[in-house]
Amino acid sequence: MSEKPIEGRMTAAAEGDVVVFLIGMRINRFRALRSWLPVTSAMPRMLKELVKEEGSGLLGFQPVLAGPRTLAVVQYWESKEKLLAYASAQDKEHRPAWAAFNRRARGAKGAVGIWHETYVVPAGSYESVYVGMPGFGLGKATGVVPVGRRGDRAADRLKTA
Repeated sequence: MSEKPIEGRMTAAAEGDVVVFLIGMRINRFRALRSWLPVTSAMPRMLKELVKEEGSGLLGFQPVLAGPRTLAVVQYWESKEKLLAYASAQDKEHRPAWAAFNRRARGAKGAVGIWHETYVVPAGSYESVYVGMPGFGLGKATGVVPVGRRGDRAADRLKTA
């Protein structure tokens, strides 16, 4: 069931810097189920762990289907330090998932690909608008406020720090 759209023109309530982390996988060979199925199942475990752990640094996330072969997740983080701490933590889901992927990738010869991109976006360098939308993206991760609080035009919101 879908969420109810929020009435009015809204913008994300985010303040300060935001870290945007894009991560995904591409299925290169559909028949190589043993290679890509573990990759698809690892991400939900990691996200569940991060959501449950207060102070993890994950503000929110948005899954994205980027075609029949490519799955992605847009993640919003408090800081690059918290993102990197999670990625290297020995006692969290990421390290064993990464090690398992590397073991399988050696034998799978390109059956599945993974990628990620990290962007540290300084305050005043991002803006958003949501009209007739349920919570989505950065607005879902940080909450929303009426556009007028940050400026009616995108140029105004980009000046606000």
